[in-house]
Amino acid sequence: IYFILGFAFMVILAGCKKYIDVNDDPNRPIDVKESLMLPPIQMLISQNINAAGDGNLSLVLQQYMQVIALNQVAPNFGTYLMYNVDMDGDWNNVYVRTLNNLILLKAKAAANGNSKYSAIAKILTAYTLGYATDAWGDLPYSKAFLGVENANPTYDSQQQIYIQIQSLLDEGIADIERNTGLTPGSDDYIYAGDMTKWRKLAYTLKARYYLHLSKAPNNTAAAQAQLALTALTNAMQSNADDAKIAFSGAAGAENPWQQNFLPGTTLVLANTFVNNFTTRNDPRLSKMVKPAKQTGLFTGRQIGLEDIGSLESYSVPSDFYAGAGANNYLINYTEAIFIKAEATLIISGSAAAQPFYQDGIRQHMTKVGVSTADINTYLAARGTLTAANALSLIMEEKSISNFLNPENYTDWRRTGFPVLVKVKNALSEIPRRVLYPNTEITANPQPQQKAKLTDRLWWDAN
Repeated sequence: IYFILGFAFMVILAGCKKYIDVNDDPNRPIDVKESLMLPPIQMLISQNINAAGDGNLSLVLQQYMQVIALNQVAPNFGTYLMYNVDMDGDWNNVYVRTLNNLILLKAKAAANGNSKYSAIAKILTAYTLGYATDAWGDLPYSKAFLGVENANPTYDSQQQIYIQIQSLLDEGIADIERNTGLTPGSDDYIYAGDMTKWRKLAYTLKARYYLHLSKAPNNTAAAQAQLALTALTNAMQSNADDAKIAFSGAAGAENPWQQNFLPGTTLVLANTFVNNFTTRNDPRLSKMVKPAKQTGLFTGRQIGLEDIGSLESYSVPSDFYAGAGANNYLINYTEAIFIKAEATLIISGSAAAQPFYQDGIRQHMTKVGVSTADINTYLAARGTLTAANALSLIMEEKSISNFLNPENYTDWRRTGFPVLVKVKNALSEIPRRVLYPNTEITANPQPQQKAKLTDRLWWDAN
């Protein structure tokens, strides 16, 4: 009897230990490796920031730029109708889902001595902060992400955010040079662990954010242009350096811009964007725009109409940009070239900027599949930059090469190009920003949240 009881007691103990182990839920890990954190963060940036996802912001900015249009009766986003609640999803995407996880990835990588993961986290944090501050202005950052220790963080000024962006990029570059710990591989959807390309991206972003401040208070265009040119010596060098995420096109793995133009969204291309290809006699029309199914013509919808047209009578983006298996381009090499053209124009004039301007056009046309002969014909027709037309032409071509990129809205506010006029049935002048979200106003009231759509950001002194 004692033997049986003793054996039973051992079985119970063994059973209890096994039962306790089962309670360590493998589906709810308490410690996640960097290689498991990075892929979903990059997909969040691709899906929910660059392409709006379950938010609105990136799509709204394309409507402000008169690139896309809603096939809906006005008023709508395209005619500058916005409520604070419209930005709730985007604030959540930026803060709760992306920045919060980047902060965790950065801390994890630092603790484990994995400097390359730390570098990527800092570079992507800078990118995400830049996206957010160029939409909203002042943001919670230095006092944010502390949980219950500070549930109501005050906002950093946009000037402070820009200082932090440059600091993050510098730290990311230093982490790449440190070269310690694990190297990302297939878990890095953007560059597959190629840290040389991550370094080039960091310098490209430094140039971008330097030039953003060319008209900011207490800055000079020449000084910011020189900073940008210096950064560009280490930046992207070819289209192969594009920061992009590839999609297979299989069910559940479609490019997010393909999803954005499914019939249920009623989104199509705007006539301002489509018609400008014809005006320029631009060979990229058929490479970037699909003809309307109903007519076979390249037709955009006018923003602000009082009626609804047939969706199939309007064009949508080509498969190069919005096919199910297309790449989603986050930052393009051509942006670096046009930054160089603009910065050179500021410092040295239009003749010095000409070769960079033409190279930007050539590189983008090559990327989308335009023939060499057609490229040369177009370049000849575009002519020579002059003091009178240089900035307009540089920014117009930059916006084409940055198709569907939120950076174009920042460039328009900085320079006034490409030239836009407010749309039919506009509720105001063209917005200079977006509203703070209702969720943030409710949870963390701050004085900056009273801003209106037509209020300018700190750097927007054009």
